[in-house]
Parts: sequence; C-alpha cells; structure tokens
Amino acid sequence: MSENTKVTAKKTQKSKFPTEFIDLPSKGWFYPEGHPLADGQVELKYMTAREEDILTSANLIKQGKVIDTLINALLVTDVTYDDIIVGDKNAIMIAARILGYGKDYDIDYTCPSCNEVNKLQIDLTLLGNKELNEDLPKNINEFEFELPLSKTLVTFKIMDGGSEKKLDSELKGLQKFANKKGPGKTLTTRLKHQILAINGNRDIKVIRDFIDNELFAQDSLALRNHMREISPDVRTQFNFECESCTHTETVEMPIDTGFFWPSTKS
Repeated sequence: MSENTKVTAKKTQKSKFPTEFIDLPSKGWFYPEGHPLADGQVELKYMTAREEDILTSANLIKQGKVIDTLINALLVTDVTYDDIIVGDKNAIMIAARILGYGKDYDIDYTCPSCNEVNKLQIDLTLLGNKELNEDLPKNINEFEFELPLSKTLVTFKIMDGGSEKKLDSELKGLQKFANKKGPGKTLTTRLKHQILAINGNRDIKVIRDFIDNELFAQDSLALRNHMREISPDVRTQFNFECESCTHTETVEMPIDTGFFWPSTKS
C-alpha cells in the first residue's frame, strides 16, 4: 500500500487473520491518557466472508446499523465504534473498505455543467488526513471559543459515534411532531449535543435556552466554522474534470452503494 493510506503493517497476536494498524487523523490527540486510541493508531483485521454476511444482512441494513456492526467486527483494538470521534471513524471506514475490497472505488458523477455522467475511479489510498492543529489541548475533548458578536464563551466537544447516535435519535423524535411546513431543527439540535457549557455553566437547560433564544446567526456560523476547522478528518475532496465539456471543480467524494458493495455497481 502507498504511504498515503496511513496504514502500517505490524505483527499481532490478537487475531488469527492478518491485521493492519491505521494512523488516525486525530493522532490520538483528543482521547484521554490510557485510552486505547491515545497513541493515534487503531488495529483492524482484514475483512472475511463472515463480515460480508454483515453487509448483506437485510435486518441490519433496515435498522441503519450495518456499517457500525461491520466496523465493530473488524476492530482488533479494544474499543467500540461509538467511542471513536467522527473524523477517526471516517478514516477507519475507508481503511476497512481498502482492506476488504481494495483501493479502487468506482463512482458515477454527473457533470453539473453538461449533465454528462462520468465514470470515475478514485484511489482511496491517496486520500490524506487534514493537518492537525497541535496547539490544541491534548488528552481532552473540550475546547473553548469566544463568540465574536456576543463575546459569550462557549465550551464544546468534537462529536463521537455515541453522540451522533443520540443526536439522530432526538432528530427522529422531533420529526414525529414537526410541522412539515415549519423550519427544521437539525442545526440547533446538533449544537445542543456538541456544546458543553455557556460561560462555564454546564446546566443543560441553560445551554439549550441559549441556543434557542440568544445565539446570533453570525455567532452560530463562526462557531460552526471553528468546530469544522479543528475537527480531525480525512480529506475526501478530489479534482474533477468532465470528459465531455472539460468543466473542472473540486468535488466531495460521494459515498454510494458501491463503497462497501462494489459488486452491485453496473
């Protein structure tokens, strides 16, 4: 594998199948000391036919649990997918795809200029990680940001898999009672799950009241941009040039059914 894959081969006694050590985008920076991922790596085993059974489980697909179940089955490091911050989860998912079905990911991309469908092949080993800001506090997943307009001090965290599940559960609950003609609450609900304190006050009611009634749009945008900037992740953009009209643009790599089910691609 290319060194851009962030995958390093090592011997292991934890699995009878071959394994690889994956370098995480976070470098382990935001996990507490002693955490299994604090050294910045995670060990994955190669996918087998048994894991393919997971991918074809109609029940898991219907419940939306197929990818989480797959990754938990591949993890050799003593950690669950829910405990891993989102950017690292993305890196593990891509590494699992490489170990399972190889580095080449075939997609169809429709040119926004001429509507021609382009058949593209993405080399997943060439996807690099975002540069990590090592000036941030280490071994803690808490960060402070002063909102530029209100000067309020906000303490927040980077979301992990467990936090994302709680967010999804609340959003599904809200959808049952939402006025279909009214505005959605995805943005503010996500902030309620990510913000830990307002001016040092960690009372959940205070946090939610601030987000609903006092958070200026300018401050919300600045906070979300800052969160995005410091969050570790994989760089999944690629340069696209249309074969028909030579239109060029930077594109976010789509994750479609061909990612973990390459045989379903025509």
